[in-house]
Amino acid sequence: MMKRVIAGVGLWVLAGGPVQAAGDEVFTVVAEVPFADAAQGVNDAIVNKGFKVDYHGFLGDMLKRTAADVGATKELYKDAEFFTFCSAVVSRAVMEADIGDIAYCPYVVFIYEDAATPGKVTIGHRTLPEGGARGQVNDILNEIVRTAADGF
Repeated sequence: MMKRVIAGVGLWVLAGGPVQAAGDEVFTVVAEVPFADAAQGVNDAIVNKGFKVDYHGFLGDMLKRTAADVGATKELYKDAEFFTFCSAVVSRAVMEADIGDIAYCPYVVFIYEDAATPGKVTIGHRTLPEGGARGQVNDILNEIVRTAADGF
């Protein structure tokens, strides 16, 4: 837990803003940038690490499109998207250490702008539990999130 606090303070300095987490299983950075720029930053950070984006999902659009169908009255996000990708090398190492770690692949980086606080974009990912080769995945995901946030 102390490592996360120290890393969080360092990221706050790097990203120019607060690092927030929704529990130990989610790592996020908040940036005050246009959503489209931040989304492009996530895509570029993934590609520039040598990975291919497998899927780019538009969760915010789906929630807006289906709001009336489910009786929703509250707007959650101004915009929300996610990007999935995997690494054959890293994923293999993680799964060789624990075959059940297939549950963590593909890796997902999400980005959203809360409808209640426009102008603040949250970029993040789910963290893998400690142990084995999982730390390498968390390091890669943290770097992608930081790179996307630092680009502004």
